[in-house]
Amino acid sequence: MSNRYASYSGYKPSETDWLGDIPQRWETIRSGFLYRREKRVGFVEEELLSVDRDHGVVPKSSRDDNFNKPSDDLSPYQLVERGDLVLNKMKTWQGSIAVSEHQGIVSPAYFVYSPEAYVSDRCHSKYLHYLLRSPLYISQYLRSSKGIRVNQWDLDPDLFKQIEVLLPHIFEQRAIASFLDRETGKIDRMIGKQERMIELLKEKRQAVISHAVTKGLDPNAPMKDSGIEWLGEIPEHWDVRAISKSTTKITNGYVGPTRGILVESGVPYVQATHIKRGVVNFDGAYFVNKEWSYAHSKSILKNGDVLIVQTGAGTGDVGLVSENEVGYNCHALIILTPNKKVITGDYLASTLQSHYGYSKLYSIRTGGMHPHLNCGEVQFVKTPIPPVREQQEIIQYVEKQTARFDRLTEKAKQAIGLMKERRTALISAAVTGKIDVREAVTYEAEKPLLMAAEEPALYGSENL
Repeated sequence: MSNRYASYSGYKPSETDWLGDIPQRWETIRSGFLYRREKRVGFVEEELLSVDRDHGVVPKSSRDDNFNKPSDDLSPYQLVERGDLVLNKMKTWQGSIAVSEHQGIVSPAYFVYSPEAYVSDRCHSKYLHYLLRSPLYISQYLRSSKGIRVNQWDLDPDLFKQIEVLLPHIFEQRAIASFLDRETGKIDRMIGKQERMIELLKEKRQAVISHAVTKGLDPNAPMKDSGIEWLGEIPEHWDVRAISKSTTKITNGYVGPTRGILVESGVPYVQATHIKRGVVNFDGAYFVNKEWSYAHSKSILKNGDVLIVQTGAGTGDVGLVSENEVGYNCHALIILTPNKKVITGDYLASTLQSHYGYSKLYSIRTGGMHPHLNCGEVQFVKTPIPPVREQQEIIQYVEKQTARFDRLTEKAKQAIGLMKERRTALISAAVTGKIDVREAVTYEAEKPLLMAAEEPALYGSENL
């Protein structure tokens, strides 16, 4: 980056150790002189907003993840106007701070600051948005946060007011913001392409699994009607059986409060969060002692068992128990032990992950807002069953194909990671004066105005 963009012609020591050297004509001012705390309440009809670490202030309706349900009483929620600085006081040190481009209301747990009257003439809001979200500043929010537990550290408003804000000339601020809007826009579009690629790979991966386990590998095989909704035709020599007829055991893990049973080390205790993409990803977070596990031996896992998430957001997710998880115990998961003379564990797991399997499990869920699967219903789910030797051939094919999709997905994720790193580094370098981006601004009308930034400082912090 330093090779592509020039540095400023001269630098000077800043007044704070953490800012280091700054461009000669730049000034600093404490944030308390730029913003004042506001608490405007009673605007219950306004749109709900949230501070996202990646995108800044966004309407909650635009997000597809799960927000906490807002309170029934919105009267304490605070009004945010365009240009206000909004931060999540418990997560500011994680980057949850932004200058808002939206009007709406935020939780009473947020801090809302409005700019002082004179700020609009001397500060560009988008520049401040980029600056105050840069890593250098986020590190200062961490230093200015207090609390007993890290995840519950609150930003101290008095310390926040003391943080020095870097201010080049207003025209230069605009140039930096214009440059970053343009360059980060390019990066964001490239990230978007990679994210869409990941979604396409995910869909293709699922399609390969679904076709292989429900139609087989031979495109010329004679077909017959399975007689099952969503499944359609299957190869003529395949069988169809209910899960109860192709397993030796159907049970569930311990269902009850975990308080009092978890220990620091012992028998790994698998939970719903560990079931991802058809496998068990135990993270070492939960354990029970051996005595408790033996007392609940029906949920001790065996190689080839198939686990189904029984309740919660991931209801219906499927994972295959490998040799690594033999002897583990589990919580609130349906456990299927395949009859290996009829069906292999990996084939049953793959079938339940197919479009057909997902649709069938989804159709028997109960609970609406709190979905749940019952063993008594799962046992009647019918699955296609090829001969065991053919099952093994299909699984080998599926593993080979999905491994290829997984490699491509991982490359796309790595590319996204590198682009995000570049985005962060570019913003940080531009807003802290490590690179001079004025010559990169393409708006010719602004070029003469940028000359003002080469003149002696028109204002200093004392004039603000």
